[in-house]
Amino acid sequence: MYMKIVAALTDPSHAARAKKQGADMIELRVDLYEGDLEKIVKKATAAAGLPAIITLRSAQEGGQFFGNADAWIEKVRTLIPYADYVDIERPFACHAPEVKAAGKKVIASHHSAQMVPLYILFVMERELRMYGDVPKLVVAPNGDEDVLELLSFTQAAHKPICTGVMGDKFRHARAMLPLFGSEFVYCHTGTPTAAGQYSVEEFVQLKKILGV
Repeated sequence: MYMKIVAALTDPSHAARAKKQGADMIELRVDLYEGDLEKIVKKATAAAGLPAIITLRSAQEGGQFFGNADAWIEKVRTLIPYADYVDIERPFACHAPEVKAAGKKVIASHHSAQMVPLYILFVMERELRMYGDVPKLVVAPNGDEDVLELLSFTQAAHKPICTGVMGDKFRHARAMLPLFGSEFVYCHTGTPTAAGQYSVEEFVQLKKILGV
């Protein structure tokens, strides 16, 4: 199974570093950037020379964007040409057709600060797949049983699928989920975008050790 290491960039100037460290893709967290976003994204994608995910993460799901769906597309529209994937949360799903019409793929994402029951995960997967190409479900396990449920869901879900965990208590699950079919693993190049993230270099070594 081929897992894609995504360098989640809190600092767009790390784009070239991401490629050097061995990332397969970059995620540009544009909700964290200040200035001319189009210029920033254009420069970062050129420097990385890797497929790019554009993410404008809402405050409700752990980011710094506080606007509604109209404000979301206003910020994202000029960035779409530089993206290979655009991350779209459910409140902004009405704009998925515009992204797809531009020839880009949609990561339909949902982040929960708690564990989601197994049967609800399957319901959410279907809902996210209705507008997205790759459903992304990130939860916060409370114990080993929750981690096992998330692994089981990842293995059983239709592919492609992306799953993840919040926090550092169960960070080992970040290394395990790709082995069960998660498409992307989000890593950092120096400054994590979320607690518990591995660095790109660490995950490159993990891949070599595990032979995947």
